[in-house]
Amino acid sequence: MILGGIQKLTLIDYPGKIAATVFTLGCSFRCPFCHNPELVNLRLAHDERSEKEFFDFLKTRKGKLEGVCITGGEPTIQPDIIDFIKKIKKQGLLVKLDSNGTRPDVLKKLIDAKLVDYIAMDIKNRPEKYLQTVGLDEKKHAPLLDRVKLSVDLIMKSGIPYEFRTTVVPGIHMEEDFGEIAKWIKGAEAYYLQEYREGKILDDKLKKETKDKSLDLEKIKNKIGTNFKKIGIRKNN
Repeated sequence: MILGGIQKLTLIDYPGKIAATVFTLGCSFRCPFCHNPELVNLRLAHDERSEKEFFDFLKTRKGKLEGVCITGGEPTIQPDIIDFIKKIKKQGLLVKLDSNGTRPDVLKKLIDAKLVDYIAMDIKNRPEKYLQTVGLDEKKHAPLLDRVKLSVDLIMKSGIPYEFRTTVVPGIHMEEDFGEIAKWIKGAEAYYLQEYREGKILDDKLKKETKDKSLDLEKIKNKIGTNFKKIGIRKNN
């Protein structure tokens, strides 16, 4: 595993746990609003770390950390991801996996082997607008949407803690999109609306689309909240 960085301590990435976060390189999507562009576009400079460095770090935090968050990029496209997680579990740590859902085959293996303790999956938009939202050609990449839908079903039936979340981007999302998302993932354990962060993103041209636009997250939350066991808003502090 070639890693794209390590956050040595987080109190917010893994709900209720003291954790470290590790970032993987590469992604199957090209979301213009991605705030980790150096992990997606590998031509950009990134903080490359080795797997050995990461596990050497974990040894120094034995008894202090409760878990590890694995994020990206998209971790499930890494060929060594299952073995990597097995090594983390051998350290007695919990594993939270962030995913875009494009590799349900990998998710199923991890769930069946009880290698993940929490999954957070991004829901980028309503199905009809999904591929456009993630920056992919709709005809060429149509099978990816089927994989995303399969991942949603797998996660909801997994029996392990999970959440779905959407970064709400004015200019890309409209209020009515969230009604359709709610129908799609109705009954989910938890769904979070995440405030869009203007700043370093994959495609700076998006800033022209988002300029002077806004969406009322509280209004959206109140409108769709009954579809989920838990719904929340994550603001940028």
